[in-house]
Amino acid sequence: MIELGLRRLRFLREFEERGTLAAVAAALGYSPSTVSQQLALLEKDVGARLFDKAGRGVRLTDAGHLLAQHARVLLSAAEAAEADLAALSGEIRGTVRAGGLQSAARRLLVPAVARIRADHPQVRVEVFELELEQSLPGLRLGAVDLVVGDEYDSHPRPRPAGLRFTLLLEEQLKLVLPAAHPLARHGGPVAVADLRSDIWAASAEGTGHHAMVVGTCRALGGYEPDLRHRCSDADVQLELVRVAAAVALMPALTVPDNDPALAVRDVAEATLKRRLFAATRDTPPAPALTALLAAVTDQAHRIGATAGGAGR
Repeated sequence: MIELGLRRLRFLREFEERGTLAAVAAALGYSPSTVSQQLALLEKDVGARLFDKAGRGVRLTDAGHLLAQHARVLLSAAEAAEADLAALSGEIRGTVRAGGLQSAARRLLVPAVARIRADHPQVRVEVFELELEQSLPGLRLGAVDLVVGDEYDSHPRPRPAGLRFTLLLEEQLKLVLPAAHPLARHGGPVAVADLRSDIWAASAEGTGHHAMVVGTCRALGGYEPDLRHRCSDADVQLELVRVAAAVALMPALTVPDNDPALAVRDVAEATLKRRLFAATRDTPPAPALTALLAAVTDQAHRIGATAGGAGR
């Protein structure tokens, strides 16, 4: 009978998902040499060649792909067993790793962590600020347990198999202009089409927010925005609006109330929205994860009730 260690199987699953030893090392916090050593030991354990040379790297053989598929099942079963044992004990304890984009981490995850510390002191919560593009692979592989992500109208996110998505909050997108901007003076909605000549700020290329800003300018204004500033930090985007005469299209959750340097306006052509959702693996959750998800969901409902669904 083959003796398989779950730790080495996780290295294999990570490699199947990420494709390089360096990416696996970065994701798991090991050196590439350690990853290579563990995978070599796994080959020895199973008595089959799992990797072939491919240029300067390696790739999975047919046997490697086959074992990676079995590893997915075995790791899921181990996670389910761990959750069942934790539930049987009747005590809520353990470690939960949660990731989210900046606004979600600040407004949803941090208050939820404070509540967990008060209600369940034996639960250790680790929070990471992560864009959805970075966090979903880690969620699928077990490196992260809960991800709070977002998606925008006309820009739905993929729904990878093996994950569960739960809507937390829907909020309106707002145009943010310098207070002295000529189009901000009347106080009413502002047309995206009228911002053709402005300098724009958005998140980094490859993110959902970047795609939404470019897509909105194309759809509602018929132009490519002069997107000079790319930063995934909402506070930096707001500062670019304040002092560098940029404009931005931002979720209400990220926009401060009553900032005299900013003019926050509705979009004239349409009502644009962002949805925040919680993503977890589609396996029985451990009690600690259930408690954190409940705290995050409750915080989202509080924000929605206070803002009347606007998210502020």
